[in-house]
Amino acid sequence: MATLSNVLTQINEWIWGLPLIFLLLGTGLYFTCRLGLLQFFRLPLAFRLMFKKDDQKEGDVSSFQALCTALSSTIGTGNIVGVATAIIAGGPGALFWMWISAFLGMATKYSEGLLAIVYRQRDEKGQMSGGPMYYLEKGLKHKTLGKILARCFAVFGVGVALLGIGTFTQVRSISDAASLTLHIPPFVTGIFLVITVGFITIGGIKRIASVSEVIVPFMSVAYIVSVILIMITHYQDILPTLALVVQSAFTPSAAFGGSVGISMQMAMRSGISRGIFSNESGLGSAPIAAAAAKTDSCVEQGLVSMTGTFIDTICVCTMTGLAIIITQSYLLGVEGSAMTTLAFQNGFPIGEIGIYVVNIGLLFFAFTTIIGWNYYGEKCIQYLLGEKAILPYKILFIVLIGIGPFMSLDFVFTLADIVNGCMAFPNLIGLIALRKVVVNETRAYFKTALSKEKTEDDIKVKHSLVNNSQVSIE
Repeated sequence: MATLSNVLTQINEWIWGLPLIFLLLGTGLYFTCRLGLLQFFRLPLAFRLMFKKDDQKEGDVSSFQALCTALSSTIGTGNIVGVATAIIAGGPGALFWMWISAFLGMATKYSEGLLAIVYRQRDEKGQMSGGPMYYLEKGLKHKTLGKILARCFAVFGVGVALLGIGTFTQVRSISDAASLTLHIPPFVTGIFLVITVGFITIGGIKRIASVSEVIVPFMSVAYIVSVILIMITHYQDILPTLALVVQSAFTPSAAFGGSVGISMQMAMRSGISRGIFSNESGLGSAPIAAAAAKTDSCVEQGLVSMTGTFIDTICVCTMTGLAIIITQSYLLGVEGSAMTTLAFQNGFPIGEIGIYVVNIGLLFFAFTTIIGWNYYGEKCIQYLLGEKAILPYKILFIVLIGIGPFMSLDFVFTLADIVNGCMAFPNLIGLIALRKVVVNETRAYFKTALSKEKTEDDIKVKHSLVNNSQVSIE
C-alpha cells in the first residue's frame, strides 16, 4: 500500500502541476475579463434568480433545486477536511489561493451552467440530460474530436463518482466523524450509508433534489453561524489572521516563524487543488445538475450556477480556514477532520458543542455529496453505455460505499485529486472552444434586459405624465 501511495502521489503532483493550475486559472481569468467581471457585478442578480419560479418551462427540477443538487456534491469533506489538508500542505496561504481560484472559478462555473442549458437534450425516459459530454459532442466543430473528449470526460466522471469525490473521501470522513462524536463503529456506518444512499438514489434527480434543498441550506447556515461565534470570541485575532493568510500565500515560512519546507508553489497548488476539489469549478460536474433546471434562459441558469462557487468556497471554506488559523490548530500536529474538530473545540464558547457542530456538519455535508455524485456518475455512465448500464453502476457505487470506511485518508484524497484533474482537462478544452457561445449569449441577454428596462422606465414616465395631466385638468 505504501508503494502504491507513493506512485499515486507522484502522479498527483504531475497532474496538478503548473500546467493544470494555469489552465484552470487562465480559463477563469479569460471569462472574467471577457464577461466584464460578471461574477462581481451580477452576483446580486444571481442570488435573486435562485428563487425564480419557472414551473412552466422545460426541465425536471427548479433552478434552486438544481443549485442545491450541485451544492450537495460540492459542500462536503472538501469544506472541512480538504481545507485542513490544504493548510497542512501549503500553510495558511493556501486559503488565499482558494479565494483566487473561487473568484475566477465563478466565471468558469457560470460558463459551464450556460452551456449546459444550450446543449441539453431529453433522454429515453423524457428527463433532461446535459453537461460537458453534450456540449463537447454537439458544440465542437471538429465532431470526431468532440466525441473523443466527451467520452474521456464521461469516463473520468464515472471515475470521480466511484473512486474520488463520490465515495471513498466522503464515506471515510463520515466514518471518522461518527466514530469520534457518536462512537459508532465504522462497519455500522458503512451499513447505514449503503441502505440510505440506495433508497434516495433510486428516486433519481427529483428525490435527490428534494433531500438536498432541505439539508444543504440548513447545514450551511448553521455551520457559518458557528464559525462567526468563534470569530466573535477571537475578534482581536481576525485582522492579524487575514494578514497572515495573505503574507504566507507568497512567503509560506512566515506562518511558521522561520524556515519551513513549504514553497509558494506548494501553497498555490494546495489551495487551488483543494479549492477546485471543494467547489468543482472547471471540473464540469455542476452543469450536469444545471441541465435539469426548469428554465428557458441559459444565462440565468449560468448565473444561478455561479452562486454555488461563492457559497461553497468564499463562504463555507473560508469559515473553516479562519477557524483553523485563528485557533492555530494547524500547528498542533493533527490532520484532516481532527484538525477542524480541534479548532472548533478550542475556539467555540462551549468546546463540547463545537465538536458536535463540526462533526455533525461533516456527516450531513458528506452524505449529500455522496448522493449528488451518484447522480453525476449515473449520467456519465448513461452517456457512455446507455440506460442498461445504470443499474450495474448503482450496485458498484453502493459496494464501494461499504468499503469506504476502511480506506486510508491520504490514499483516498490523493486518488480523488488524480481523477479530478483528469476530469478537468476535456471540460476546460470544451469551455475554451465554446467561449464565443458563452460571450455572445451573455451579451445578447443583457442587451435585451437593458432594452426591456428602458421600455419599462418609459412606460412609467408616460403613466406619470398622464396622471399629472389629469390632476391639473381637475
